[in-house]
Amino acid sequence: MDLKVYMGAMLSSSFKSHISQILGCKVLKVEAVLGGDISKAFGVYTQTQRFFCKVNDSPCALHMFNMEKAGLEHIERTKTIGVPKILACGQHEGISYLLMEFIASKSADSKDFETLGHQLAAMHSLAMGDSFGWQQDNYIGSLTQSNKNHPDWSLFYVQERLLPQLITAREKRLLGPDEIPTENSLVKGCQQFFTHTKPALLHGDLWSGNYCIDTHGLPYLIDPAVYYGHHEVDIAMTKLFGGFGTSFYDAYSEHFPGIDGAKERTDIYQLYYLLVHLNLFGTSYYSAVKHLLKKYFD
Repeated sequence: MDLKVYMGAMLSSSFKSHISQILGCKVLKVEAVLGGDISKAFGVYTQTQRFFCKVNDSPCALHMFNMEKAGLEHIERTKTIGVPKILACGQHEGISYLLMEFIASKSADSKDFETLGHQLAAMHSLAMGDSFGWQQDNYIGSLTQSNKNHPDWSLFYVQERLLPQLITAREKRLLGPDEIPTENSLVKGCQQFFTHTKPALLHGDLWSGNYCIDTHGLPYLIDPAVYYGHHEVDIAMTKLFGGFGTSFYDAYSEHFPGIDGAKERTDIYQLYYLLVHLNLFGTSYYSAVKHLLKKYFD
């Protein structure tokens, strides 16, 4: 659905009335805001407050928003790092929506990145699971993310992360059948570097667009794809598209000093996200995917 249609839905008296009932006060204005490849985002204004609303009309949108809600609430329960408060998740006249508090944000400085590093490390170290996976499948972008529980990290990472994306890439003819390693070679490649891993709660999609710093300098995580996995997965994702500030990595490493194989694990963890981008956005990610497949699993 294009922006004009979304705006029509959001500005309709029926939709505004629906949101007003949820908030318990009249919605005066709705306006489009930047952000979102998958859904459209809007600011919702009452006389005294501003809220944030994501909308989408795809068949899976309501489930996708419910999984986002569940992930944010799961992170919130750790009491380690901030997330926006969810006010409502529902559907009105065919439009699914996720309504949450608006976080007034600022650009991160070195102190903010330091705080983010400490708080992310707290989440990874305190929120531990009994196995790798999560209570239900969710989404990475608009793609489904399988979270079946496994006691073994290598098997989880191959069967629930790499293989589903490789199969999708083959089905979309973005990779040829002869370019996809066997499951056995994927497992052996991972086992070389995946040692002494414990299940930690992950954000799951931690690039620079999925956190914000409020005006008081407090970090908030948004748009999660949560599950229990190796803590280095989140760090690998932060480095894929430019990286966070140096003070973030310095603060994080106070809690999780680096161990042998970190560079190789970073490559393999980034492979998942590159496959996701290949399947979502096309062939511009092919070369990077092909390079890592050949390097570790040929």
